[in-house]
Amino acid sequence: MKKIILITGIILFMVSCAGKEGDKKARLEQLRKDHDKITAEISALEKDLDPTGGVTVTKVNVEILAKKTFDHYIEVQGRIDGNENIAVSPRNQGGVVTKILVHEGDNVTMGQVLAELDADVLKQQLKDLKNKLAFATDIYNRQKTLWDQKIGSEVQFLKAKNDMESAQNGIATLEDQLKMSVITSPINGTVEEIPIKIGQMASSASPTPCFRIVNFSKAKAVADVGEAYSSKINTGDQVKIFLPDLNQELDERVTFSSKYINPTNRTFLVQVDLPANKLLFRANMIAVLRIKDYSNPAALSVPQNFIQNSRDEGQFVYVAVEENGKKIARKRLVTPLVTFNGLTEIAKGLSEGDKIITAGYKDLYNGQLIEY
Repeated sequence: MKKIILITGIILFMVSCAGKEGDKKARLEQLRKDHDKITAEISALEKDLDPTGGVTVTKVNVEILAKKTFDHYIEVQGRIDGNENIAVSPRNQGGVVTKILVHEGDNVTMGQVLAELDADVLKQQLKDLKNKLAFATDIYNRQKTLWDQKIGSEVQFLKAKNDMESAQNGIATLEDQLKMSVITSPINGTVEEIPIKIGQMASSASPTPCFRIVNFSKAKAVADVGEAYSSKINTGDQVKIFLPDLNQELDERVTFSSKYINPTNRTFLVQVDLPANKLLFRANMIAVLRIKDYSNPAALSVPQNFIQNSRDEGQFVYVAVEENGKKIARKRLVTPLVTFNGLTEIAKGLSEGDKIITAGYKDLYNGQLIEY
């Protein structure tokens, strides 16, 4: 009986242990399911709170690239001048200045006398020649009367005629010389300079003129441009003229582009006619000429400072792209064409519609996550 009881107890104990073991396995399985669910919830919450999964995201600004007009200008410094800017000197060998009849700033007309030179010798010679002419004319008239009456020789008549005509020609020559003993204005304009003084010798051979007359009813901007640009600048090209003294800019066109290269400084002359009486122009006023030598109406251009340099790869910019639902910075190698005023036209490497990163690009690397 005891044996039966003992065996029964062992069986019950084993059944009891087996039941407990099954409960543990079931509990473990339930905990594993709960763990997976909680882990999934934690991941979802983490993703909501930090979509990058802990990866650093850089905030940037972007600009959509579009085609627009790109102009390139050659910039040179020139000056303002009158269309008529004349240095005036005596027309003959000159003489001592006895009178100056104008002052600096006076308006003068063509042919107006500006100064007189000493012509006493010429006046005395003219007086003597007039006396000779009177005598020669009297002799000629007498000989002609005799010749008409068939009295006297033909030689005497011809000599008297020749003497009279020689005196007349001499007087005409001296009168022309007397006219050149005064200095006259060759144009209408304003007296800008009077370097000569009374008592000084004025001469056409002197390097210093006696007067400078400028007509500013029409003004022009002139500049000496380097030989390297001789094939790029032509008559009719657009030009912007900035006058720093007046703080004004004019839009004009090149009216003259010289085909002559100055052998001394290897430059050629460019001239631009300015509108009449629009501004208060002054002779030799500074004028900055910006001459358009290139234009592309459909260029892809970016600010020059957006372009970075890599020793191994060359020049590049960063663009924003979307990959697998993420915004990423990608390095884009570019080929610049020409630069002006802070803008660079890109020949290769970019397309219209690209999102150029315009702020925050200095700290980027290729493939970095970004937001904008």
